[in-house]
Amino acid sequence: MSTYRVAQVAAASGPFEIVERELPQPGPGHVRVAVDACGVCHSDSFFVDAGLPGVRFPVVPGHEIAGRIEVLGEYTQEKGWQVGDRVAVGWFGGSCGHCTPCRQGDFVVCDNLKVPGWAYDGGFADAVVVPADALARIPDSLSATDAGPMACAGVTTFDGLRRSSALPGDLVAVLGLGGLGHLAVKYAVAMGFETVAIARGAEKADLAKQLGAHHYVDSTAGTAVADELLSLGGAKVVMATASNSDAIAATVDGLSHRGELVVVGVDTEPLAISPAQLILRGRVVRGHPSGTAQAVQDTMAFSALHGIRPMVEVVPLSQAGEAYQKMMAGGARFRMVITPH
Repeated sequence: MSTYRVAQVAAASGPFEIVERELPQPGPGHVRVAVDACGVCHSDSFFVDAGLPGVRFPVVPGHEIAGRIEVLGEYTQEKGWQVGDRVAVGWFGGSCGHCTPCRQGDFVVCDNLKVPGWAYDGGFADAVVVPADALARIPDSLSATDAGPMACAGVTTFDGLRRSSALPGDLVAVLGLGGLGHLAVKYAVAMGFETVAIARGAEKADLAKQLGAHHYVDSTAGTAVADELLSLGGAKVVMATASNSDAIAATVDGLSHRGELVVVGVDTEPLAISPAQLILRGRVVRGHPSGTAQAVQDTMAFSALHGIRPMVEVVPLSQAGEAYQKMMAGGARFRMVITPH
């Protein structure tokens, strides 16, 4: 019987180990994907550390998957999929189709969302079996190592910006220049926004310029971030990619009237925002949860059109544990990507 390799964690917060398993066959409505690349995301720690309910060990993380369909389950060919199709699978790893959000067509907030690495084995592997509704087609011009991070980091920022209240020419600020933030800056510029990058340290100014930002704000420079934004006229939208509630809250007073704070960086601490900060200027705070498979496909198409690529460090599957630790420690520039080959 054919086997394949996975990088798994046997117990909460345990080390990664490479294990060979029997190669799975896809059931009805599923396909097996040969993994060409899988990005490492900070939210993989939710599963590795058992930070979310229902995590079962051993865990195989990975929800920034890019690969090729190698086996079709029943009822998938009728949906337009063929063996050899290049596909990506992200945080949105399938929906139940019957809960109230799904019945309303809002699949990404499905009550029973199937996240790879949580609902089923993720992409730190040679292969993965996924529901067909999780698949997004990868453009020919996008490599697997670029496409993988687009399925989570990319779609979260791209979809969050295009669904925001900002219009071309508006001032849009991106808080954080990490795995999500560096892509958010590129997307904001390509969408026609006057773009502000906010990060810690004067040395990040060159990176912000390289990414295309029109302005850079050093949050450690002494002047309040909100005051810096107001000096530029106030931000119509702040996209908060930094996982720091204090830093996120510090941007609110820099929003213009009817300004919008879009939160995509996850922190367990509460946001220190007063009702008066929101009410008096009509401001809005909104959480944005990744994007559907179609949104992933839109993200990749937009990225291909505008020459937008993530900054990645590529390592083999055998070094999955090292890649994960480097990502969690903040040492990656800016996305670790695992390749089985």
